[in-house]
Amino acid sequence: MTREDDSELRDTALEATELDRRLTATWATPPGLWGALSTVDHKIIGRRYITTAVVFLALGGLLSLLMRLQLAQPEARFIGPDRYNQIFSIHGTNMMFLFAVPVMQAMAVYLVPLMVGTRSIAFPRLNAFSYWMYLAGGLLLWIAFMLDAGPDVGWFAYVPLSGPEYAAGKRADIWAQMITFTEVSALAVAVEIVVTVFKQRAPGMSLDRIPLFVWSMLVTSFLVILAMPAIMIASTALILDRLVETHFFNPAEGGDVLLWQHLFWFFGHPEVYIIFLPAVGMVSTIVATFTRRPVFGYLGMVMALISTGVLALGLWVHHMFVAGLPRLGESFFTASSMAIAIPAGLQIFCWLATIWAGRPIFKTPFLFVIGFMVIFVIGGLTGVMVASVPFDTQVHDTYFVVAHFHYVLVGGAVFPLLGAIYYWFPKFTGRMMSETLGRWVFGLIFAGFNLTFFPMHILGLRGMPRRIYTYQPEMPWSGLNMLISLSAIILAVGFLLFFIDAIRSGRSGAPAPSNPWGASTLEWATSSPPPPYNFARTPVVGSLEPLSDNPDMLPVAAGLRVDCRELLVTSVVEAIPEAREPSSGDSIWPLWAALATTATLIWSIFTPWAVVWGSIPVAIALIGWFWPKGTSEDDS
Repeated sequence: MTREDDSELRDTALEATELDRRLTATWATPPGLWGALSTVDHKIIGRRYITTAVVFLALGGLLSLLMRLQLAQPEARFIGPDRYNQIFSIHGTNMMFLFAVPVMQAMAVYLVPLMVGTRSIAFPRLNAFSYWMYLAGGLLLWIAFMLDAGPDVGWFAYVPLSGPEYAAGKRADIWAQMITFTEVSALAVAVEIVVTVFKQRAPGMSLDRIPLFVWSMLVTSFLVILAMPAIMIASTALILDRLVETHFFNPAEGGDVLLWQHLFWFFGHPEVYIIFLPAVGMVSTIVATFTRRPVFGYLGMVMALISTGVLALGLWVHHMFVAGLPRLGESFFTASSMAIAIPAGLQIFCWLATIWAGRPIFKTPFLFVIGFMVIFVIGGLTGVMVASVPFDTQVHDTYFVVAHFHYVLVGGAVFPLLGAIYYWFPKFTGRMMSETLGRWVFGLIFAGFNLTFFPMHILGLRGMPRRIYTYQPEMPWSGLNMLISLSAIILAVGFLLFFIDAIRSGRSGAPAPSNPWGASTLEWATSSPPPPYNFARTPVVGSLEPLSDNPDMLPVAAGLRVDCRELLVTSVVEAIPEAREPSSGDSIWPLWAALATTATLIWSIFTPWAVVWGSIPVAIALIGWFWPKGTSEDDS
């Protein structure tokens, strides 16, 4: 190396150091409590989302163990019927509304801006507000449970059992308002992801170069926007029936009980795919990395994601086959329920083709992907079975449905999520999780899950109904229930080891290089964990796998200011640079807005006047949020 080359390298290093210093000063979160409460950094908020959701997963798992202890033997008296109703209601509500959907969106909050090559998520203050609302909703549910006021109407809250005539007290009201918290949060995140993907992609990242995980989150976000308002309308109508004596669901006054089921399941079944589609993106990313080749059939995978999202909005009625619907309607929804298996099957075959043609490396993330494929295929097969009206009529509200549901959601979402956490843990923390302990975690969870939930198919075929707190000794269910309860302990030990591994690795795990897996997507083009500004210079993308083309010399674009927070806006289709856009700075007002909204919603459980008087602090918080700061950089 000549002196001139050595001098040029030193100048480049000094320039990079100075650029890092100035960008850090602009984008970093202030230290201390005030900075923690006012931050809008999508990475910090994403980690908070993930950590909170995992805590709710652990709490929901403890509830499931309590239920299994009660059901291990006939006529057990470990838990009384009232407490059992609260436990199974909060278990389902917690897992669906506080864990499964939020944790998938949390992964997107952290990863999507990095994967599309931008410095921040769209609407960062709205992102902060969404987390505080989510946390408030979760605390409302669990504090109510600890005060013996937890919802006892199931995670579906069917009327009229959840209406004013049959559900005295405030338990059903707490459930209805908790829904409002979580859906406001989910809708906010969905809007942020859509705008980030469409308008903040790195130059050159055209629609046919978007990573499959980003595609999956884009389709998921549209599903959230289209489906979740239905459950917000339903829960609002329910609380109005209970609080101000409207009659949306009262047939005696012109209401309709089935209206609740239609509104709930119009959201409820797309929610399954809101949970599953992000897992598709996670699996695709992990498969491509650990087979050392792009996923086979990229276009087919994208079309399968989109078609799944479209079909998911048109098959909610298969949850209502025993509700007395017209036969023609049942036939239509049977067909649509079976049709959605086609894109799912296409995805499975694309992954298998990728593995077959690649050079698989069986690390822990990839093991969870293999486990996902096995379990999800079983869940998909039983899904086709319950899509048939005669069969569904026989097994409706039995443990066969419980087994199917868990095979689809745990197999289709939790296994990919665990693999994704092992995969992206170095990006989150800068440290590696234990490979040895990870294999033990996979083995225990895979064995424990199948031993726990597969026998439930047999219980269902033997006629054991769900949602019962005990059963008679003469029923042929006790042996399988004991096996299931013992197997649930194995499953719990697997998750306990996972939590231990995550906590230990986060504190003292082996330091991770910037790209420990040799992956090809943009989140690995920056350090692990990333700096506050994500990328010092905006990367330029020339293919679907930018880091595979030239991992050491990724093309970059300059032009963004370093003295204020600024983002590059690109065109929707071709990702051609169009403008520079200021990005919001840290602010305490999203927290104040969330606190004001929380107080209003909880107060409204007890009096409708809360909506009137509570609007005043909400308005004040929003005025502070959007009040002009005097410079264009801070007004967004």
